[in-house]
Amino acid sequence: MSKRQANREEIFSRILEAAEIEFGLKGYGGASLQHIAERAGLPKPNIVYYFHSKANLYKQVLNNIADSWNDLFDKATPEDDPAVVLDSFIRTKLRQSFEHGRSSRIFAQEVIQGAQHIGDYLKQDLRPWFESRVGVIEQWIADGKMRPLDPVALIFMIWSTTQHYADFEAQIFALTGKERYEEADLERIGDTLSDVILRGCGLSLEAPSVN
Repeated sequence: MSKRQANREEIFSRILEAAEIEFGLKGYGGASLQHIAERAGLPKPNIVYYFHSKANLYKQVLNNIADSWNDLFDKATPEDDPAVVLDSFIRTKLRQSFEHGRSSRIFAQEVIQGAQHIGDYLKQDLRPWFESRVGVIEQWIADGKMRPLDPVALIFMIWSTTQHYADFEAQIFALTGKERYEEADLERIGDTLSDVILRGCGLSLEAPSVN
């Protein structure tokens, strides 16, 4: 990688990081390219050069969030052990919710408001990915690796149970008396979610089987 290319990527990353913070604090309507530029320590024309508009920058932030959530499950194949894959997917998604709650809340707020900025992404990019992952689960079922169930509902369940700890963080802290998540919480909650979901799939990490 050339020095010039490395510099471009560094600037690109700084802008995206600053934009995520700004959108997380103020929402799409309250954020401005000027404030994002100031937060990134860059002139506003740099933001315009790389992203052209606030809408394009917002879309890029949202797309990056969605891609990072599902990276692990993206690599799953019909030949893999579903218990191992699903357990890892659950725990990784939960850790992302603990450590990157702001990202989850930005995405959730966009969807709640009608997905006006990422409707095309959801249909053109995420839907084909989603359908391919449903296909992997269907093949696991056809091969007798897990009990028959609705793959779509299973993926939605994993998303919702793990992202709950980011999207409803304030409520969770209020009800539990906590001020932050700790590693012990990650292990305890991950054990519970994984156990319940895997059992529902007829799976076990020790000895995967169909019930």
